[in-house]
Amino acid sequence: MMPSVAPTALREELEAAWERSDRILGLISNDALLARPIRLRQPFLFYLGHLPAFAWNHLGRGVLGRPAFEPRLDALFERGIDPPDDCDVVADEATAWPAAREVLAYRDRVRDELLPVADLPALLEALPMVIEHELMHHETLLYMLHGLPSPMKVRPSWLTPPATCRAAALHAIAIPAGKAVLGAPRDSGFRWDNEHPVVTAEVDAFRIDSRPVTNREFLGFVEAGGYEERRLWTDDAWRWLGRSGRTLPQFWTRSADGLRVATLFDERPFAQAADWPASVAHCEATAYARWRRARLPTEAEFHRAAFSTPGGAHRAHPWGDGPPRPEHGNFGFRLWEPAPAGGHPKGASAFGVHDLVGNGWEWTSSVFGPFPGFIPLARYPGYSADFFDGRHFVLLGGSWATDPRLVRRSFRNWFQAHYPYVFAKFRCASSAY
Repeated sequence: MMPSVAPTALREELEAAWERSDRILGLISNDALLARPIRLRQPFLFYLGHLPAFAWNHLGRGVLGRPAFEPRLDALFERGIDPPDDCDVVADEATAWPAAREVLAYRDRVRDELLPVADLPALLEALPMVIEHELMHHETLLYMLHGLPSPMKVRPSWLTPPATCRAAALHAIAIPAGKAVLGAPRDSGFRWDNEHPVVTAEVDAFRIDSRPVTNREFLGFVEAGGYEERRLWTDDAWRWLGRSGRTLPQFWTRSADGLRVATLFDERPFAQAADWPASVAHCEATAYARWRRARLPTEAEFHRAAFSTPGGAHRAHPWGDGPPRPEHGNFGFRLWEPAPAGGHPKGASAFGVHDLVGNGWEWTSSVFGPFPGFIPLARYPGYSADFFDGRHFVLLGGSWATDPRLVRRSFRNWFQAHYPYVFAKFRCASSAY
């Protein structure tokens, strides 16, 4: 049985999600809607139509049984693509996309149809899914915006100044053996299918970094020839390096003035971003950890370090059971860029581990898969199951572009090992001896 949810609150969340979608899409110049800065994804125009199509297909047609008013667009924008593991493969470029004005009219018609009925009890189960889908795609759009050339962007006047705190000190924290609680009960409100059911794992003692690896620390790996050291990379990762010619993380560039780190609208001198978490693909994080004679933590180890306490209790968040607030981490679009690693001490876990939530999704070594007793989501059965293929890895915690609604213990993100566009971070772990 799902707990009761205030319909008005959900309606307000839906309107807020739409407002942020418009705000993000407003950062793209009109002549850039067909641009594909990430060649593995569809153009911006697809997402302009995909968000309302998802809402209409699941709410208007799916729950309320209303007839389609634009069946061609319902089908065209129904579902996105999973970026393939092979970087030589790109999304279909032959699609004949409709004009932007037609897609905008479709979006507005969907909103006009759904908003007056958003308080209907029949929608209470599916509406949270639609809201969270919209929120997750805000990050997808920003991954793409990050790679868009500057002349194709509309720089906003409301950007906040960069954070000025320093990275927290780095040291290894010993986590004793004990239980980790993953997942969520089925009566805990809307959750995606991969979040169910509750799973209790016995975790051996281990050590974990007190904060994520910074750009400054990752530079040591680069300068030591880490990208040329074959022994640090898996066979697949080595082939990826050969195809891509990669020698630096995705957001780093070399210039006459030295290294720079790209944000959504600027390129910062490396010194200004040196204390930020290093944002890299899973295979790059794994190679760095090997270079450090360490490894990435497992999903269960992350949960133990983040949500368990030395006394055996389990918290809703690293800082406790209170809701996510600005002092707890860099999430919720407060900064629109990373902040120095470990710069939110009030967000530390009971074991003293920093930056577990926000500032970048955190890579684990765990392959994305179902918990025992997995049941596909009735209204979206392929949401998780399509990606239980052994090629996706679990990320936890959230980025600066993660909405607070998604900042919850059970939420799981996943991407393939060679996908470098995610706002992701990582830290090293090791077994206790």
